[in-house]
Amino acid sequence: MYGVPSTYDMCIFHADFYNWNRVKIRYCDSASFAGDAFDKGTGLYFRGQRIWEEAIRHLLSIGMASADRALLTGCSAGGLAAILHCDQFGAFFAGRSTTVKCLADAGLFLDAVDVSGGRSLRSYYGDIVAMQGVAPHLPPTCTDHLDATSCFFPQNIIDNIKTPIFLLNAAYDVWQIEESLAPSKADPSRAWRACKFNRSACNASQINFLQDFREQMVASVRGFSGSKSNGLFINSCFAHCQSELPATWNGTPTIQNKRIAKSVGDWYFGRAEVKAIDCPYPCDNTCRNII
Repeated sequence: MYGVPSTYDMCIFHADFYNWNRVKIRYCDSASFAGDAFDKGTGLYFRGQRIWEEAIRHLLSIGMASADRALLTGCSAGGLAAILHCDQFGAFFAGRSTTVKCLADAGLFLDAVDVSGGRSLRSYYGDIVAMQGVAPHLPPTCTDHLDATSCFFPQNIIDNIKTPIFLLNAAYDVWQIEESLAPSKADPSRAWRACKFNRSACNASQINFLQDFREQMVASVRGFSGSKSNGLFINSCFAHCQSELPATWNGTPTIQNKRIAKSVGDWYFGRAEVKAIDCPYPCDNTCRNII
């Protein structure tokens, strides 16, 4: 589901995963592989959940069942999918000795208030959850006390994921800044247009708004980080997806002089506990201009 560079890139830049078999499940359903519904009005079928399950069953049937190690990864909507399906992925290996873990890159989408005081992303997610029949496939540890839309947001489910998972995210996630915090509908005066595409164009009030968003992200992982089996790398870059390119995977950015690839490798192979949270912008001078 995207995430982690190609075998060639990893062989050159990092040894931990260079010789792994790598499978990409192409994104196709707009609901992070969680929907299962038929819309009579449009004649559209939403089968993301079935596609996900059959893809994994097929991989198990052709050799993955005998794997010593497995890592489910994803970026953006794929990162959300890795969070939503992490325990399901682990369950496919029940009774086997396989080490199973998950890595979610840029999947920590927050239920945040936008610049108009509304909740643009919640409205969008609510439509997706309803249209695609997502509710039955969300974690019951969340839906037993929250509505389905709330349970599509990672902040409400990550604390109860049993399979070890690593969250990699930019605290100033540019997709969320552009599409959740300051989308065009929430900014009819275009006061945020320059800032959301160029942080150097932000005024003091806008920077404070973005700093508050970072604080929300840090707060959302507080309980999650209490588990020794989980990993965390939240840097103070303006970026979205950092595991796919060698430049960000094994180059810069870093937190406390440790790169993303080394952090993930140390966590996956149990060499070290990794709970890295960067200081607020603009303290990190290792960020790259890649979004």
